[in-house]
Amino acid sequence: MANGIANVGRIPELRARLGYTLMMLAVYRVGIFIMIPGVDRERMTEYMQSASTGFLGLFNMFSGGAIEQMSVFALGIMPYISASIIIQLLTVVVPPLERLSKEGDQGRKKINQYTRYGAIGLAIVQGVMLLRSLAGQQDGPIIDAGTGWLMLAVLTVTTGTCFLMWIGEQITERGLGNGTSLVIYAGIVCDIPDSIMRLFQLSEGNGGTLTLTTIALLGMIVLVVIGAIVFMERAQRRIPVQYAKKVVGRKQFGGQSTYLPLKLNTAGVIPPIFASSILMLPMTLLNLFPNSAWVVSMTNKLAPGATLYNVLFVSLIIFFAYFYTAVTFNPLDVAENLKKSGGFIPGVRAGKKTADFIDAVLTRITFGGAVYIAAVCVLPTFLQQMWGVPFQFGGTGLLIVVGVALDTANQIQSYVISQNYEQFAQTGARQRTRGGVGTGAAR
Repeated sequence: MANGIANVGRIPELRARLGYTLMMLAVYRVGIFIMIPGVDRERMTEYMQSASTGFLGLFNMFSGGAIEQMSVFALGIMPYISASIIIQLLTVVVPPLERLSKEGDQGRKKINQYTRYGAIGLAIVQGVMLLRSLAGQQDGPIIDAGTGWLMLAVLTVTTGTCFLMWIGEQITERGLGNGTSLVIYAGIVCDIPDSIMRLFQLSEGNGGTLTLTTIALLGMIVLVVIGAIVFMERAQRRIPVQYAKKVVGRKQFGGQSTYLPLKLNTAGVIPPIFASSILMLPMTLLNLFPNSAWVVSMTNKLAPGATLYNVLFVSLIIFFAYFYTAVTFNPLDVAENLKKSGGFIPGVRAGKKTADFIDAVLTRITFGGAVYIAAVCVLPTFLQQMWGVPFQFGGTGLLIVVGVALDTANQIQSYVISQNYEQFAQTGARQRTRGGVGTGAAR
């Protein structure tokens, strides 16, 4: 993989795609610092410092610091992700959507169109709730919280979400990797230097309470977590596959042995992103009634790090790990393709028995992958409870950063291998052509 990434500059198409991806991410980062009119930045910074460990802090992480800047991208791309979850769930239970999902490219385009409409509706609702919550704060960051300002601000943040959707789709189509994941990745990565500085400000040398030993231990934990994520993301369960022998004339085809690779974490970084997005929705609703006693109680119970939040978070991660795996991987299709190509799993009958065997194996390894994701995501909570430090380099953010980086590196490697194969095929064709011409001339 390292050799493949080192050869990026030698392939024009890959170089162009990488440049386009970086350009679009740069546009996204510039937009983070374009503020909504009528907001006091200093008051907003002070307010976010007091709310950094709650719902707004989690929302701010996924938006790349856009809420702290009160940017036009304040909602980030989370409304689009929430709409994707809703549409995918409806695809399973609504027959017309299920038929659309099976109609190939045209059906997927139609579903994507519905997802965009849903994202715009969710962006309007979330924008109204978020901005009304901020406008209701006494001595808050909003200078003039009138109806006109609210309408303008909601239109601004909704437009910002639509623009981020467009950026993500353009990166997916004309760049490298998954555009939506890369937008979230860029926001988290850009916040890491500030997080490191805030951590060192808590050291004893700067008047804080953290010793250098504790900071070094945190660094070691980060490295161990990164190593564990890389290992688990590349882990596979290899099912042996044997192909039957075929004799055509005097030649024998097939008969070779290979394997069917099943990833331990087939869903990738989707489960924690989806789970976080779902948990943001009730928190947004709770902010509509900031002065109610039961709302305050429920907000405390659903705050990131609380016991109820962790239980729901882990449960949703496990659910979406199975759900997304079921959406993207169909054992029946795999078994049918093996049967058509003359392949079979030793000791398992072809057809439905093979599909059942693959499904059983996938179910077991998906549970292990879901537990691993949940363990990584709740790690910061236990560190904060043990040492009382704002540990921001693990958990969901670190899993997304490492997972997206690995997926992008794999895609780069695939381009390099494909390019090398094409060059090899062209070289072989030219050699055969020269050999044919030389033979003809000799004759």
